[in-house]
Amino acid sequence: MKRHTTINLDEHLIREASQVLGTERVTDTVHAALAEVVAARRREWLVEFDFSELSAERLEELRRGRTAG
Repeated sequence: MKRHTTINLDEHLIREASQVLGTERVTDTVHAALAEVVAARRREWLVEFDFSELSAERLEELRRGRTAG
């Protein structure tokens, strides 16, 4: 799903972000930046997660459950 909207953007910030992200269009830059924010939050969540009780056997069980169809 997509949404069309009008927003005021800092042109310098968009230009700098597009260089960092390797994008050319403003829309692509905004989408890539939003995706980076979401990915960063997910990485933070994983760092906070306690994997201490995850044994090799349990990991294998989880993998089998995901591939079973």
